[in-house]
Amino acid sequence: MDPRNQPQGAWNSSEKSGMLQPTPPPPAYQDIPAGYPPSFPSQPVPQGPYAQGPYPGQSVVAVQPTVFVTAAPLANPEPDYMCYSIFTMLCCCFPLGIAALVFSSSTRNANYSGQQALAEKNSKTARTLNHVGVAIGLVLTVLLIVLQVVVITNR
Repeated sequence: MDPRNQPQGAWNSSEKSGMLQPTPPPPAYQDIPAGYPPSFPSQPVPQGPYAQGPYPGQSVVAVQPTVFVTAAPLANPEPDYMCYSIFTMLCCCFPLGIAALVFSSSTRNANYSGQQALAEKNSKTARTLNHVGVAIGLVLTVLLIVLQVVVITNR
């Protein structure tokens, strides 16, 4: 095969012979004990009684303990109005009772997770929804009774 007849960018056998040339060996392995970072001469060495590690030239790495923060339940929990919400849902106004039940449950969760502001907001919303639901239920009940009385007396 004549290399002059090869198209531009084709494989050239002279390139392969260059790849078979000996290459220099990789750098020697440097043994660093497990768990110790490599030391760098540009970094300052800490001073004190524990300035050096078990090997000369190795500095000690101080690790702070892990702190776990858990939320504690509130000391003075907000009222969740759960029973009031169930009563409103079953006896007065079903849609508002469901909404009040959701906010009551959210208030209970906020009380257990220690979120005072969220518990206050959800508690007030549940109470307001319950009051409105009971008022609507009472108004509808009174209207139903009045309509029944009017229909019975007109017969």
